[in-house]
Amino acid sequence: MTAATGSGPGLDVLDLWERSVHARPARPALVTPHRVLAYGEADRLTDAWADSLVERGAAPGRLVGLAFGDPARTVLGMLAALKAGAGFTVLDDRLPAEARAALVRRTAAAVWLGDGDHAPEAAYVPAPAPGAPGRAADGAVHDGAVHDGAARTRRRSAAAGSDVAYVLFTSGSTGQPKGTVVERDALGRFAAAVAERLALTPDDRWLQVASLGFDVLIEEVFPAFAAGAAVVCREDTRALDAEELHIAMARSRTTVVELSTQYWLEYARWLEAAAATTPRALRTVVVGGERMDPRPYREWQDRQPAALAHVYGLTECTVSSTFYTGRLPADADEVPLGTPLRDVETTVRRDGRPVPDGETGEIHIGGPLLARGFLDDDAATARRFVPDPYATAPGARVYVTGDLGRIDADGQLVFLGRADDQIKIRGHRLEPARVERALCEAAGVGQAVVFPDPATGTVLWAFTVPADAAAAPPPGEAVLLTGADRDALVAPLEAQLPDWAVPRVLHRVAVLPKNPHGKIDKRLLAAWAQAPAKAPARAPALQDPGAGAPGPDGAGPGEPLATTLGLFREVLGDPRLGPDDDFFDHGGQSLLAMRLLARLRESHPGAAGLRASALFASPTPRLLAAALTAAPSCGGMPAGR
Repeated sequence: MTAATGSGPGLDVLDLWERSVHARPARPALVTPHRVLAYGEADRLTDAWADSLVERGAAPGRLVGLAFGDPARTVLGMLAALKAGAGFTVLDDRLPAEARAALVRRTAAAVWLGDGDHAPEAAYVPAPAPGAPGRAADGAVHDGAVHDGAARTRRRSAAAGSDVAYVLFTSGSTGQPKGTVVERDALGRFAAAVAERLALTPDDRWLQVASLGFDVLIEEVFPAFAAGAAVVCREDTRALDAEELHIAMARSRTTVVELSTQYWLEYARWLEAAAATTPRALRTVVVGGERMDPRPYREWQDRQPAALAHVYGLTECTVSSTFYTGRLPADADEVPLGTPLRDVETTVRRDGRPVPDGETGEIHIGGPLLARGFLDDDAATARRFVPDPYATAPGARVYVTGDLGRIDADGQLVFLGRADDQIKIRGHRLEPARVERALCEAAGVGQAVVFPDPATGTVLWAFTVPADAAAAPPPGEAVLLTGADRDALVAPLEAQLPDWAVPRVLHRVAVLPKNPHGKIDKRLLAAWAQAPAKAPARAPALQDPGAGAPGPDGAGPGEPLATTLGLFREVLGDPRLGPDDDFFDHGGQSLLAMRLLARLRESHPGAAGLRASALFASPTPRLLAAALTAAPSCGGMPAGR
């Protein structure tokens, strides 16, 4: 067992906030590209918002829904909800409309705040609202509140530590996401423990980059406020590519940032290609969400001044539970998950019994940072949050993670895989059965299996077996689905699943092969998919669209298209791609788009201003080459914002 020392009764998360407000009211609490909101100003503003929420029914045990289009007001809404005694839930703007509507119904929020395009019809923005960024005519920072010189008496909510602080959703195997209910005591303890582990101070600035519906948002905000540090917010929720991330951190003097494993790898690749180092102010990069390969971890530690903190945790245990902040030994074959935060207990068990250090078992997490359970799902709560017969505290529970691990000789937790079929895609947990059932609902599909692509692990592959054997390809072949065949399967999934959970590469096979253990042989399926086509079509001539003369470097007229096509093939790992193949139809997604554009900027002057959103308008090598050719060399393509 690995356990961190507890601290007795925890402070409410608002106690931590008020401590920072009283100690440093003029220090920055929120930093955006256009304005800075000090702790005192943010405190007065969220007091006013809380009053408005209470008038509309917010109270302990109730939820306030948040659906803003910008991170800063989302953060203010979280504080206001907690001040009203309520909990909060954040509606992810990346979800399809049908999925958003279902979550709105399930949360039964007392009131919704927001003005984003995804906000429910009844959502509103309380008055006084924060002034629009940059609209102050005198250039000063204003908080939007009315100050008449009278001291405002704060009404402290009657919320208890056992009341809900927030509800966030993760994938569920039953076909609907699971809402995890985290209580105020757990949130307060978590914020204090992370601030302590990372040694946060009022001089720190934590850049908020996670999707607003992702639990990492909690880790980006509340530990910073507990330490009196600033949260740096983007202007909107658009994902930043690696170069934009680097520029944003440098300009905002960010000291701490948290990235998913794949996002961090893309940033590390960009730094290497640009022969750059992390911005001067950046001191810590928190990384987690998926298994970490030791090689890039060591390379970063050898080359980059910013330190790494490798974290492990689950939404059900209040975000991160363990941190590894040491230097990786040269002989380590895994990057450890680290040691537990204060108030967290981690054990490795087999058949419910703790095993000796060094032996493999299932990771269990206990302590007061555990969530209450799943929203309106007592059965699932009972399965995963179980009584702990080895705990000394009465009524103690432990969360069964489904992850395999061991405790090494240094007392560090080490991840060894999954005990079930759950997978991670770009930092998100997913039950494959949820997607497989949805695929089998399509006409003509008899069986289906999904799993991450073997090369990057960032894209879901799907293999389907037709219900009609006559429509199946020959045994041992995997036919890539394109055009209308692919759209017929993808479109229904896009209507009900988040983008990262939708398979982007789909194949049709005659059978789902089994290995000697009776399980579907995913390695064999991947080999079928990657086998060269038996009769490849002759590739069309790579003619540069609209260009007839050699370029200034003497290259032939086909050079931009040839370069673009070559990079598509490299990034997507498919040498069979042609000039008119769609990036997203062949496994492309946001992280791979970042990589493609970084490579394009190295070789083409027209790509200097290119952003990932441009790929939606020009998703094929031919279209993108034409856009690059038309772009002015001094400014590059429009960002497509």
